[in-house]
Amino acid sequence: MTDSTKNQVDRRAIVIGAGLGGLSAAMRLGAKGYHVTVLDKLDRAGGRGSSITQDGHRFDLGPTIVTVPQVFEQLWADCGRDFRKDVDLRPLDPFYEVRWPDGTSFKACSDDERMFEEVRKINPADLKGYKKFLKDSHARYVVGFEGMVAKPMHRLWETIKVLPKFAQLRADRSIYAHAASRVKDERLRMALSFHPLFIGGDPTHVTSIYALVGHLEKEYGVHYAMGGVQAIADAMANAVRAQGGVIRHEVEADEIQIKNGAATGVTLTNGEALTAPLVISNADAGHTYDRLLRNHTKKRWTTRKLKKSRWSMGLYVWYFGTKGTADQWPDLGHHTIINGPRFTGLLRDIFMKGKLSDDMSLYIHRPSITDLTAAPAGDDTFYVLSPVPHIGWDNAVDWEKEEPIYREKVAAELEKAMPGFRDKISTELVFTPETFRDRYLSPNGSGFSLEPRILQSAWFRPHNVSEEARGLFLVGAGTHPGAGLPGVVSSAEVLAKLVPDLPVETMENTPRMAAE
Repeated sequence: MTDSTKNQVDRRAIVIGAGLGGLSAAMRLGAKGYHVTVLDKLDRAGGRGSSITQDGHRFDLGPTIVTVPQVFEQLWADCGRDFRKDVDLRPLDPFYEVRWPDGTSFKACSDDERMFEEVRKINPADLKGYKKFLKDSHARYVVGFEGMVAKPMHRLWETIKVLPKFAQLRADRSIYAHAASRVKDERLRMALSFHPLFIGGDPTHVTSIYALVGHLEKEYGVHYAMGGVQAIADAMANAVRAQGGVIRHEVEADEIQIKNGAATGVTLTNGEALTAPLVISNADAGHTYDRLLRNHTKKRWTTRKLKKSRWSMGLYVWYFGTKGTADQWPDLGHHTIINGPRFTGLLRDIFMKGKLSDDMSLYIHRPSITDLTAAPAGDDTFYVLSPVPHIGWDNAVDWEKEEPIYREKVAAELEKAMPGFRDKISTELVFTPETFRDRYLSPNGSGFSLEPRILQSAWFRPHNVSEEARGLFLVGAGTHPGAGLPGVVSSAEVLAKLVPDLPVETMENTPRMAAE
């Protein structure tokens, strides 16, 4: 820093990770006047929401469902931009279809009468209970989403003061147990309670507050971004650059530097050192504390505490393209969930035993039915996901050995919904929990960081403002409010409330990021 700028406020900031949480953080800091440098290990923006294009097929690697688009619209508006001009978001109808082995199905949408008919189709006697569940969903939305998601929760009092309302809403009861208290049919219980799996939670153990998802879907719909979530990430990266920010790809943070109790910058794995008084980590919270702060004594998130924590499940994801199938399998829509013969038993194997079962449930994403850019003309692109145990168990799955065996089991299940698909495959790619560990530096290869149990949420989750150093903050799935697109984007909204605005006089002539 030159003599002329020594007395100025240093407004440099480093963001570790260009996932949607990190990009949201960079946008919000840029809007505040900070000079932001984003560091990312991958070759393009998006983190787990990035994509790989292979033989003309675009594989959206992570999140595929966009709910609560208002969080994106608000982010863009707070940065002086128009989200709808940058991203083409399409509502889906139906949102998704859930199928069971007995041939029954449930198509979710926002229309009450159509939903009532779906319930009647499965079990008419459960309609009254389903209507009660919808009211429950709204009540939990008011408390859990409106009341907590975008609010800082690093002070214990913020959690304590909602406990009476949580008690009234039976937050101690799991979402599955709550659904079971409202409907008797096991298929409907699954359809009303499976949503926490999309953020890494076991429906038989995470809080019934997650019933709020039903209201989110009904109120805001389920959407798909044309070009995939990658298109959202690219639009965010463009916004960061338009603010004067810098995004550096294919560089990896090795350590967060701390001096006299304050963050001072980041050292990269190539030895390069970057300085800034503000460091925001969008890396997994476990990786941040266990690796990036490995040379510093931790007050709270020690290695021992992280090992004792419960982590979200792993994911087995098979991406493949099929040749000339655009008119095949006409009953297979954009989002389809294929249930195996067990629901609670399978969850117990995955989350409680760490066991890779022979049976499975599958989520099938077929973006090419909505977005023709996802595949070559006349072809299809698929993403098939199976929840599996993470690799932190003592009896961890050896995926190098098990992957081809498991793929055949998945294929056998897919044949029931997509007869003849194997003969049509033209290109493919597989991610296992080991891929998540290596590509995303995810502890235990978990898909969504810490599992969102009630004692790993709000104040009990790694805080957005770190206890370990002044000027160190966290965003993304591993911090408050948690995983999922609305969650990681909202974590940056919380950040913006914690990081101070800069004085007007510092808005010019402050040095950009510098290497030591």
